[in-house]
Amino acid sequence: MNKVTVIGAGNVGATVANVLAHKDFIKEIVLVDIKGDLAQGKALDSWQQAPIDYYSTRLIGTDDYSKTKDSDIVVITAGLPRKPGMSRDDLISTNAGIVNSVTASVVKYSSNPIIIVVSNPLDVMTYAAYKVSGISDHRVFGMAGILDTARYRAFLAEALDVSPKDIQAILMGGHGDSMVPLPRFTTVSGIPVTELIEESKLNAIVDRTKVGGGELVKLMGTSAWYAPGAAAAQMVEAIAKDEKRIFPCCARLNGQYGLNDVFVGVPVKLGQNGIEQILELKLSDSEKQLLHQSAAEVKVTMEVYDKLPAA
Repeated sequence: MNKVTVIGAGNVGATVANVLAHKDFIKEIVLVDIKGDLAQGKALDSWQQAPIDYYSTRLIGTDDYSKTKDSDIVVITAGLPRKPGMSRDDLISTNAGIVNSVTASVVKYSSNPIIIVVSNPLDVMTYAAYKVSGISDHRVFGMAGILDTARYRAFLAEALDVSPKDIQAILMGGHGDSMVPLPRFTTVSGIPVTELIEESKLNAIVDRTKVGGGELVKLMGTSAWYAPGAAAAQMVEAIAKDEKRIFPCCARLNGQYGLNDVFVGVPVKLGQNGIEQILELKLSDSEKQLLHQSAAEVKVTMEVYDKLPAA
């Protein structure tokens, strides 16, 4: 993998760049921010870490999009973070303008990159990047489910007193309060989690997962960054190494699950071409109903975006 660009040198973007640099399989990472000195400083700091942690990935910080030319993968983290009391939907107007602008700048210098969106509100910002980029929907998608399942798995590991390494899970639907956890697809080393924890405790963990981002906003006064940054980096690695990994990602559905032209979290196969397959699980009637409710909420935010003057 020759080149990855990360847009936004805030906490999330800088974490993406730093985690990827440590994996040491990318030749160059370009960190872009409207504050060029901030991007340059964080890239320089990570580059100075290289002799200590033994990696060779070059990091460049800039506000000049021409330096992103011929990027293989672009991760968009730019946008305002949530503040206490602010819903993701409150961010649509402001962050849509930012995502529209950076996406247009990206495709000016890279003809057909894979674009991973992390900016919030995640589902509608992925839609924005897709519309502005003009790139195929299997090459433009969002990071949501990996983060949500990570939170879910971390809470379960704590409750069960087991390693989070052994927990596998799938979440679907929108990123946020309307997400659709699927406990019957959750396992601990192959053992259904329902065999290991009582229903009331599992439901409490599911509820905590749904507001996992909000919990951190209340604690820190801003959005999380370590787990979101690592999640986006994991997606980049799966694509760059053509690993064919199965992850829940925010993808555009074209008839799958009875849904059309909506960006929601579903299990996908990630490889060198981006989303190489959308896996269609056999959902129960109640699970499918929850997914459709979640998709309907996402559709509302997409319609808000479509009505924006800047769109």
